Amino acid sequence: MEIAYALLSRPRLWAFLSLMADTTGNTEATTASASHSGPRKSSWKYIGPGIVVAATGVGAGDLVATLIAGSNFGYTLLWAAVLGCLVKISLAEAAGRWHLSTGRTLFDGWASLGRWTTYFFVIYAVIWGFVYGAAAMSSSALPLQALFPDVMDLEWWGVATGLVGLVFVWFNKYAVFEKVMTILVGVMFVVTVYLAIRVTPNLGDAFAGLLPVLPDEKDSILNTLGLIGGVGGTITLAAYGYWVNAKGWTNTGWMNVMRLDNRVAYATTGIFVVAMLFVGAELLHSANIALASGDKGLIQLGDILADEYGTATSKFFLIGFFATSFTSLIGVWHGVSLMFADFVARYRAPSGEAKGEEVAAGERERSWPFRAYLLWLTFPPIVLLFQGQPFRLIILYGVLGAAFMPFLAGTLIWLLNSARTPREWRNGPLSNAMLAIAGLLFLVLCLKQIWDQPWSEFF
Repeated sequence: MEIAYALLSRPRLWAFLSLMADTTGNTEATTASASHSGPRKSSWKYIGPGIVVAATGVGAGDLVATLIAGSNFGYTLLWAAVLGCLVKISLAEAAGRWHLSTGRTLFDGWASLGRWTTYFFVIYAVIWGFVYGAAAMSSSALPLQALFPDVMDLEWWGVATGLVGLVFVWFNKYAVFEKVMTILVGVMFVVTVYLAIRVTPNLGDAFAGLLPVLPDEKDSILNTLGLIGGVGGTITLAAYGYWVNAKGWTNTGWMNVMRLDNRVAYATTGIFVVAMLFVGAELLHSANIALASGDKGLIQLGDILADEYGTATSKFFLIGFFATSFTSLIGVWHGVSLMFADFVARYRAPSGEAKGEEVAAGERERSWPFRAYLLWLTFPPIVLLFQGQPFRLIILYGVLGAAFMPFLAGTLIWLLNSARTPREWRNGPLSNAMLAIAGLLFLVLCLKQIWDQPWSEFF
């Protein structure tokens, strides 16, 4: 992680990322934050939730999508991967700013917009959690089976990873969870950067790839939008505010720390995806090798690495693949369970407010709704591991997953431009512009996802 921090310390990059994160554009905010408890200035020693959101948001699917982009288009879409990180900075910063400036949780903000938000979240959490649980366990199982092929079948590796995630999150509080995630992120970082260096990237072509140019191919616009939207996070962006509270940050005195933390999150994410795009461009594009879509594409990459650089490099990559998948698993097991517990608390006391202090105190992590959703993520999806995923459920899962990001962007714009947010912490022009771009981007991707579904076979 020290390498990532050193990269961030470069003045020009730091200034640009600071501009992207410091979106309120109001000097009154500095005065307001001084009246609340928190550190006098931001410091590296405080960061943590950003590492968690980066680790959770970057899953095996993101790495495969970036590899395929590199294999198909070389360095042409490097700018899109970077832009995807910048878009996510604005979304995560807005979620964190809501939690710190209002003292209320994001679900509490959603509830204030009307009952429709509750209905959407409940349906989303139930269906998405059921299917995602199976996908996360399967993704974590693939590298383990490749590393230890004679131990047990893929399905049982999946069950084992799900149960380990359940036990780990059930019995540990946020502080331990964050430390383990940080270690696994360190593994991910070392592996991806090592691979990027190992394939000897063409830095001239890489810098040229920062120019916003579209590939001269059919559907290049939609492919580009998909890469931008797929870089690091879906519901984990909404969970970021909850992790900020769980860290103990509950007021505006922590605002600058949160922004630094958020920059670290998506600079780290950027390093992951850029490194994998380098691998795709140099190892696959130059040799005209097509990679399979889905998590199995990473197993295929492991075989290619074994042929090119030897078994040791392949196994090293598989360890990084496991770290990538398992951090997404335990990150969702913790973060989305925290959100579900907050939803139940708000539902049971509709006249009150869900406070960030309650999350900081650890009350949510000890609650029965938190543990009930943990069980929902773990045990029902095991059936899907052995019996396959039901067709209609997969369609609904895809549509709901695509709809969540425009929902998040739209509601954040609504909340952070209204009287629900203290005036000094409302959106500035840059934040509104970035959230609007994010909303439009994800709306287009959502409509494409709906359009591509085989609805005639659904009914």
